[in-house]
Amino acid sequence: MAGRQADDPVSRAPVWRATVLTLFPEMFPGPLGVSLAGKALESGIWALETVDIRDFASDKHRSVDDTPFGGGPGMVMRPDVVDAAIAAATAGRPEAGPVIYLSPRGRLLTQRVVRELAARPAVTLLCGRYEGVDERVLEAHGADEISLGDFILSGGEPAALALIDAVVRLLPGVVGAPAGLEDESFERGLLEYPHYTRPASWQGRDVPEVLLSGHHERIAAWRLRQSEETTRARRPDLWSRYEAARREEKEGTER
Repeated sequence: MAGRQADDPVSRAPVWRATVLTLFPEMFPGPLGVSLAGKALESGIWALETVDIRDFASDKHRSVDDTPFGGGPGMVMRPDVVDAAIAAATAGRPEAGPVIYLSPRGRLLTQRVVRELAARPAVTLLCGRYEGVDERVLEAHGADEISLGDFILSGGEPAALALIDAVVRLLPGVVGAPAGLEDESFERGLLEYPHYTRPASWQGRDVPEVLLSGHHERIAAWRLRQSEETTRARRPDLWSRYEAARREEKEGTER
């Protein structure tokens, strides 16, 4: 098992830990080693460990996959090898968290799910390859399958990187202005409003006048309106849920 943690292990216990089971541990920390996530990793706010699944193969070729029963293309990751890797990663660690298998057939990774995972002390992420992982080992460990969306990646590692990044930025001390997280896309069920900075006029395009007014209530109302219009136009699914939630809230206050 390999890992990367803060340089000063006695300075603090990490708020959150991610253990990644993968055939390609060299992919980590990757982009998680820079910017906000990288600084938080170095300071010990969160910790990252990688487990090379191939280390648990039992033959001289370090084989981790085999042909699928019933025929078909591709190869399937063996349950005995994956099980041994999971056991090594979680042994003696009740705080290891749920085993999450990154899979296109899983539940969608939404901001609500990200907040749910950030509230846990740790997660164990299983990155599949080839045609996937033998179903029996997923059942044996009660794996929670999570998907980034309706598309296919070459493996679970890019999805694991995205999931970790989304969680880490919610941890205390990672983002400089935590209040700014409340206005981001999906936090209120809406897409975020557009942003502007200097210069006030650029290539004939001016910043909306209300943003220059200094009138905080008018600015807040404008931003909410922009979020609503953008969500209604671009994500009708989110807009429908947002409207339903508003109706329920209104009905609740009228009772």
